[in-house]
Amino acid sequence: MASSATKAVTGSSLDRQQILSRFHHVRQHSLDQVAPLSIEDMCLQAMVDTSPPKWHIAHTTWFFETFVLEPYEAQFTPFDPTFRHLFNSYYETVGTFHPRHQRGLLSRPSLEQVLNYRNNVEQRLSELAETCPENIWQEIAPLILLGSHHEQQHQELFYTDLLYSFSQNPTYPAYRPAKGAPRDAEPIAESPIRFIAFESGLEQVGSDGKEFAFDNETPRHRVYIEPYQLADRLVTNGEYLQFLNDGGYQSPLVWLSDGWATIQQTGWDHPLYWRQIDGEWYHFTLHGLQQLPMTAPVISL
Repeated sequence: MASSATKAVTGSSLDRQQILSRFHHVRQHSLDQVAPLSIEDMCLQAMVDTSPPKWHIAHTTWFFETFVLEPYEAQFTPFDPTFRHLFNSYYETVGTFHPRHQRGLLSRPSLEQVLNYRNNVEQRLSELAETCPENIWQEIAPLILLGSHHEQQHQELFYTDLLYSFSQNPTYPAYRPAKGAPRDAEPIAESPIRFIAFESGLEQVGSDGKEFAFDNETPRHRVYIEPYQLADRLVTNGEYLQFLNDGGYQSPLVWLSDGWATIQQTGWDHPLYWRQIDGEWYHFTLHGLQQLPMTAPVISL
């Protein structure tokens, strides 16, 4: 049975071929993500809130080994018993885990060992899924689906973690070269911002059970929303630069108390990935350092 840490609402077909096809597609995408990286890049961890790329691809494999193979594979044997501790993230119910802030110190196991681990677990899981009786399939299918969505979460984290780690390098390395205008550089119409009013009322919140959802997205329920207003477009880099030049980071009047306290503690005076060089503003992206596009939406504040 799935533990409380591995519950989800599938709400979708448990067709074997569909779920296995999705599983293999997701797994391959993780390998495609790390393909441009050097071996040195794979161990980067610039702060406690990030994880190294190597750890991400190992941890997502650990999930399938721990929650699918271990309970359901006949005569289960772990690929490496030490991986249960090294690549557990925070699942208290299945044992101890390596301190999060020290994941970047795991130069061993090697990248080659981790890739062999991924391949081994994928092959064994595929064999189990293709040959198990229907009653077992009904139990493991939701876990494989959950694990695939879990891996996609880590694929998103891969980008945010790598961006931060690369941003600490004064050579401003590019993860991939830019091909055309980045999506976040698409211009915004610079008409004056208009706020649209929305009425109060009861609204439905949460999954309707028709598609996959994590357990914290259920149950669907009603909430009362007070009247509110929402801007009809995003704030641009140019507008935020004007806020910066007008002394926005020196005035407590335009910040909530927690935000102002953070500015005082950290010395923030510009968005996270902005850099001023020779009087010109740039922003660091996964494509490297680029001139700040003034009509693009401001991000990573």
